[in-house]
Amino acid sequence: MKYKRILLKLSGEALMGDKQFGIDNKRLMQYAQDIKEIVDLKVEVGIVIGGGNIFRGVQAEKGGMDRTQGDYMGMLATMINSMALQSALETIGLYTRLQSAIDMKQIAEPYIKRKAVRHLEKGRVVIFGSGTGNPFFTTDSAASLRAVEIDCDVILKGTRVDGVYDSDPEKNPSAQKYDTLSFDKAYENKLKIMDMTAFTLCKENNIPVVVFDMNIPGNLKKVILGNKVGTLVTV
Repeated sequence: MKYKRILLKLSGEALMGDKQFGIDNKRLMQYAQDIKEIVDLKVEVGIVIGGGNIFRGVQAEKGGMDRTQGDYMGMLATMINSMALQSALETIGLYTRLQSAIDMKQIAEPYIKRKAVRHLEKGRVVIFGSGTGNPFFTTDSAASLRAVEIDCDVILKGTRVDGVYDSDPEKNPSAQKYDTLSFDKAYENKLKIMDMTAFTLCKENNIPVVVFDMNIPGNLKKVILGNKVGTLVTV
């Protein structure tokens, strides 16, 4: 087994499935089953999920809304997704904890590093909601920050594509996929993997990132076992 403790980053948009917005229950349960597969292997799993299927602060700003207000609304959207994923995981028998960077004591614990690590050591899946708790930071940055704090071996970025390409594969059929990639090369070629804050945190703390297609059942387990899936970004 290649990784013992991981931070799984999921996009909110991926939860939509074929819908225009919201949560597709089939996609949610597929994710839950895939996560259970690696928990059964004794992998310690932390999760950060975006909120773009419900609300995006950046888009709200373009419409004239105050960016800070929009970002806080986006953080609430991540909590809705986090609660949905928590429910799906518990439905199939996993033990979970939801921690929030914003105080929401009725529905989640406050984020405390030592508590999070203890939960992981006990085999619980820990979901980190509300991003970093600060406006102007993405959930990619939150994923990188939590991965550094709780000492993860890797960040697994589950997306709709099967890795990192030199151009958008959905627009360019001849786009070339990278099997491995350095942080520096990704930066030089302006490849949109994560935002710069997240990227810098990973590089400076030597945390590799694997970008892979989460929508293919079983892919997550293959990554954990060290199979060649997606693109590995390292120092």
